[in-house]
Amino acid sequence: MRKNNNKLRQSLCGFLSVGVLVLGGAGAVNAQASSQTYKTAGRDPFKKYKPPVRRVVAKKVVAPVAQPDIKVRIAQYKAKKLAAMNMQQPAPKPTTAILLGEIQVTGIFRTPRGYAAMVEATPINLSYVIYPGEKFYDGMLVAIEETRLVFRHETLWTDGHRVVAVDTMPLRQPDAVADSMTEAKPAQSAKRTSDSSDKEEKASEAKKP
Repeated sequence: MRKNNNKLRQSLCGFLSVGVLVLGGAGAVNAQASSQTYKTAGRDPFKKYKPPVRRVVAKKVVAPVAQPDIKVRIAQYKAKKLAAMNMQQPAPKPTTAILLGEIQVTGIFRTPRGYAAMVEATPINLSYVIYPGEKFYDGMLVAIEETRLVFRHETLWTDGHRVVAVDTMPLRQPDAVADSMTEAKPAQSAKRTSDSSDKEEKASEAKKP
């Protein structure tokens, strides 16, 4: 009986030792796997937390595109005219280099083609006869009425979009100074004629016996 008990104890001890080895190996494998999958927090836990700095993106200011100078526009017009001549195509009109804000309506009259208008380009002191459909640097003449012109005005903005509006331009009124000068000239001429007639009368009286 004692021998059998000793054999049982030895067998139990053997099973227990094998189980301990198996459990120890599994624990080591789990510890190794967990150490490989663990990720650090990315910061020192003993330092005070500071929130990340947010970048402030400045908003783009949208505004109308500035128009080039008259000299630049005239140079562009000459280049387009030369290119059209080389390609044997109709040359663009000189008004394509003029802004709508740079013209004044000096006259409106009828022609066989309908209403026409005389406009003066103030930067270059030149006048042009225009008809509906005439193109300008920033617009186009749409219609001519008895006392005003109707334009389609286009404005290009810095973000790329265009704004189209309808503008009207009245007939330029005569200058008050010019009117006073023209009225003064007939008065002066009438005075001169009266003075000359008085002198002639005096001379004729002196000649009488």
